[in-house]
Amino acid sequence: MHIDRLPIIPEAVLKAHKVNEPSDTRFRAAARLLQSLWRQDSGLPIGAHRSQDGKRRKLGSRINTTSARDGANFLNADIANLTRREVVYREVGAIIDQERLWTNLLSSQPLCFNLFGGLKLDQDKANAFFRTLFPDYVEQVEGIWFEHSPGRGDPTFTADHSAFDVFAPIITTTGESGFIAIEVKYSETMMEPVPQMKPRYDELSAAAGVFLDPNAQALREAPLQQLWREHLLSRAMVESGLYAQGRFVVIHPGQNTNVAAAVRAYRRHLASPNPEETGFQAVTLEECLTTLAAIGDQDTADALRTRYLDFARIDRAIFGE
Repeated sequence: MHIDRLPIIPEAVLKAHKVNEPSDTRFRAAARLLQSLWRQDSGLPIGAHRSQDGKRRKLGSRINTTSARDGANFLNADIANLTRREVVYREVGAIIDQERLWTNLLSSQPLCFNLFGGLKLDQDKANAFFRTLFPDYVEQVEGIWFEHSPGRGDPTFTADHSAFDVFAPIITTTGESGFIAIEVKYSETMMEPVPQMKPRYDELSAAAGVFLDPNAQALREAPLQQLWREHLLSRAMVESGLYAQGRFVVIHPGQNTNVAAAVRAYRRHLASPNPEETGFQAVTLEECLTTLAAIGDQDTADALRTRYLDFARIDRAIFGE
């Protein structure tokens, strides 16, 4: 296999594993097939997708409702139980698609819990992980929150309902209050529908002082608009005095070329490449797993790699080797 790119998967292979979705990008097709193979290897029954007209069809990247109730979309029972509690006690106004969370293997939402759930359950491990991944910034982690917003609809911030997938309040290496605000991407294309642009975005963009041109139209369009809006939310949290420092971090698989390209394009709009100055940073999922291994959690790193990044499994599915 070519380690620098993913294959264009033959239609017959996709159909054989019930994952032939013509609209999928090259990465999403590979990721969807990988989820189907992981499901089969795990002995989990296939689930179904319901289309807008109400029709249901089998889809290899879904698990059935019985497996979903058992928490099979998560790495282990502890993370599944944590997810149940987080859903029950979610923030007021937080939007969590329950069916997607529990049955959709391809979704980045369960990935958030699979990657950060174990860290939330182990304070020492969380400290080691964030210190290792962000040595210039993190001294101590004060918590890990899911689907967090400082104030949905609050004009102090972005006056919308944007939220971070994962949020970690921290003590910085300089002893100040800070945070890591995280957006997790897996198979996303960055071409999702663009919401209505609010005047507050323009105000925050101009005040942030981190953009070469805060009025650039490209920031307000796909594929950059979500990165821009969430970056603005993080900057507003600092400007309001809620925290002394803040960093917005995007996590994505290195081989998801759509997200990688969007990150590169977004960086070209920033006044500095230094996250200490702009409060923006991108980290690959591969780097996260390397960090888990480095702090002694090889088992979790291996489980996540098998589930989300073992694209050699795709090669074997195509060529039978």
